[in-house]
Amino acid sequence: MTDTQTLPPQDTSTGAPAGVAHPKGIKSYVRRAGRTTTGQAKALEDLGPRFVLDYAPTPLDAAAAFGRSAPLILEIGFGMGEATAHIASLRESDNFLCCEVHEPGVGALLKRIGEQGLQNIRILQHDAVEVLDHMLAEGSLDGVHIFFPDPWHKKRHNKRRLIQAPLVAKLAARLKIGGYIHCATDWQPYAEQMLEVLSAEPLLANTAANYAPKPEYRPLTKFENRGLRLGHGVWDLVFTRR
Repeated sequence: MTDTQTLPPQDTSTGAPAGVAHPKGIKSYVRRAGRTTTGQAKALEDLGPRFVLDYAPTPLDAAAAFGRSAPLILEIGFGMGEATAHIASLRESDNFLCCEVHEPGVGALLKRIGEQGLQNIRILQHDAVEVLDHMLAEGSLDGVHIFFPDPWHKKRHNKRRLIQAPLVAKLAARLKIGGYIHCATDWQPYAEQMLEVLSAEPLLANTAANYAPKPEYRPLTKFENRGLRLGHGVWDLVFTRR
């Protein structure tokens, strides 16, 4: 499962993906092909104006966007929104700002919002790195969720992975003291890289000796349950802002 956004394809002019060697060029996604269903399209039309925010290179007024002041959790990439809707329903006192560029995924989450009557989700259909750079001030976030990002299995593609030091530094700077970053992956080599990169960020402290127990709020998806039945591992990492 690749529930989250991933880094872009390799830049043929430099031999490396934009943002790895040059942090200003980081992207948090690749465009994925996919068909928007009738239900997703209706949700986009009916609920998009209320729950999808316009990207603007100006600081976000979260209280105005959500209609209330509450802890703000950023999710980078939510796939089809299954985990996002579940967590938002459990944590009604938190606001969830969710970045995803994949239109069927946005439509699917909007459909879940309508079916479950959720009020604490807002969506930005835009590159999460630009959102971080231009819309979120330092110390503005209470948490960050990055679940099952594309692992880019082949060694030559590892540099395309989302969890890299430049992005982690941006995220850490935007967390409040005591805020957290929660990552999860089902690919052990990527889990090891995540642990290394997060541990190297001086603003962050690990909440566990290595990998964390799965927090109760994160659901087991159908994909994850199938993998566990086949003996596949899942690794959660939870770091807090010093």
